[in-house]
Amino acid sequence: MHLRYSSMERPGLDEDSLRAALLAPRGPLSRLEVVAETGSTNTDLAELARLRPAEAPDLSVLTAEMQTAGKGRLGRAWSAPPRSSLFVSVLLRPVNAAGRPLPTQSYGWLSLLAALALTEAVARRTGVEARLKWPNDVMVDGRKLAGVLAQLVVDSSGAPPAVVVGVGMNVSLTDEDLPVPAATSLLMEYASTTDRNILLEDYLLKLASAYREFCAVDGDADRPWADGTSLLHKISTRMVTLGQEVRAEKPGGSSLTGRAVALDRNGSLILVDAQGERHAVVAADVVHLRAAQA
Repeated sequence: MHLRYSSMERPGLDEDSLRAALLAPRGPLSRLEVVAETGSTNTDLAELARLRPAEAPDLSVLTAEMQTAGKGRLGRAWSAPPRSSLFVSVLLRPVNAAGRPLPTQSYGWLSLLAALALTEAVARRTGVEARLKWPNDVMVDGRKLAGVLAQLVVDSSGAPPAVVVGVGMNVSLTDEDLPVPAATSLLMEYASTTDRNILLEDYLLKLASAYREFCAVDGDADRPWADGTSLLHKISTRMVTLGQEVRAEKPGGSSLTGRAVALDRNGSLILVDAQGERHAVVAADVVHLRAAQA
């Protein structure tokens, strides 16, 4: 398929409408800013939280029409033509119903929580069925639609660390625009809409709702939410990595091959190697090799 799409045909984000729909008291957000261009929304929001934490309360959002220095896992660049993608970062300061900070070991779930919210928003608004690839990719039929990156933020006040969760999703990119052949976009998947205002609003509403549920169960991925299912179950059912033979390429250069069988309660990927030994993979790039035989 060969598509062309001029940047002039891509409408901009409507900041006034988004703020009216999403900011408190009508909506769940405490702050929302739209900028025309930035290096990285994650970097900017993390810097604000670190240097001026009072200006970055829980559920602060920064989104950009264009990113010039966005990063994915392992520092890989992530950029796109103006107004062709969603670049959005959300600052989270997780506390439970009693106002106590959540244990930091639960923070590992926040990027998966965001990825889950994104797949739900995409399915609802576009009809495109996206799935999760461990640890932080959103896929459609083996092609990458979006990436999620979370980073810890510590300021000088001694307050518990915050987390910035950023999403970069290809919306109206054409085949000529794609950064790598293994990527895709909503346009290329024949989405029923590529209106970024609709997509952004729905994603942020779903993320805020899921985040409230997560905090209500003290960040415990095993505890059921109001609908009776746990975050661990929700993530696992959308995770295409499970059941696959994979190679986990670790940051130090070592790798591990095995069948991905489950996620543990900390969000680590459980692999069973050829000798039947189980391994918990905390951080790695995962390559899907083939579907495992039952």
